[in-house]
Amino acid sequence: MRILQDAIIPELPNLYRGKVRDNYDLPADATHGPRRLIISSDRLSAFDRILCCIPWKGQVLTQMARFWFDATGDICPNHVIGYPDPNVVLGQRLDILPVEMVVRGYLAGTTGTSILTLYRKGQRQMYGHTLPDGLRDNQALPRPIITPTSKAFDGGHDEPLTATQIVEAGLVTQAQWATVSDYALKLFARGQEMARARGLILVDTKYEFGLDPKGRIVLADEIHTPDSSRYWIAEGYEAAFAAGTRPPSFDKDVIRAWVAARCDPYTDEIPEIPAEMIAETSRVYIEAYERITGQKFLPDATGETPLARIRANLAPFFPAKA
Repeated sequence: MRILQDAIIPELPNLYRGKVRDNYDLPADATHGPRRLIISSDRLSAFDRILCCIPWKGQVLTQMARFWFDATGDICPNHVIGYPDPNVVLGQRLDILPVEMVVRGYLAGTTGTSILTLYRKGQRQMYGHTLPDGLRDNQALPRPIITPTSKAFDGGHDEPLTATQIVEAGLVTQAQWATVSDYALKLFARGQEMARARGLILVDTKYEFGLDPKGRIVLADEIHTPDSSRYWIAEGYEAAFAAGTRPPSFDKDVIRAWVAARCDPYTDEIPEIPAEMIAETSRVYIEAYERITGQKFLPDATGETPLARIRANLAPFFPAKA
């Protein structure tokens, strides 16, 4: 199988490794200012660690984000300059705002800070919103809400916040908050509308924004991918909701649940994940791409390896030799 586990390219400068992406900061050019190459690997992250690699996952996520960046460019500017490889985005290097914008349209979620978890504990005031009594698991909210968290740059856990706390703490200004919250809700509305036309429900998602050298707020990272968003399959939603079960979805919960059932994933060694489960997860990512975009996924198998292909495509960005 053609796996991109790492994208370590010594010829490129200023490597920064994320859980899933390997990034290289490039010198500024006259048009875009400082730039960044963002290479999506096939690594799958959960529980604040890498669990495994999923064939074609990096290309799927890059191309799905490309679809959504193209479809929402009229709502807000994004960081994309170009796509030098199916796994790579060339983007503006931004000063990322320290707030992650999570937009939720349904009472759903599994983490300790999700609105469903908090609601089950009896909380009705959360993230600066008041939810009505009587909501059921996975029910649509009266309207989509923003549940922002602090961006944990040091690898720690994100913390839930209210809009007032965000502004008072100086994480963003009042004007910046007004802009990013307006962008986030409009992006989510567009995402829900387009997903609905494909027989899907965009349940919730997260957005990251940054400032370009001119101080303009720009959408960064990714948008509406299965790694940043929860999708349900619309045709199975009503029956699942009536039965009180989880609606059918596209996500990485299968592997996450398998690991959590066999160890403490935050402290124990991760057991070897079965090859058939990895292959099935790859199929789910590809199916998600095709269902969400309406386009056939065309895996790029050129080059001796994915890394060799990426290195060749990124050679124009290698620093000139003296």
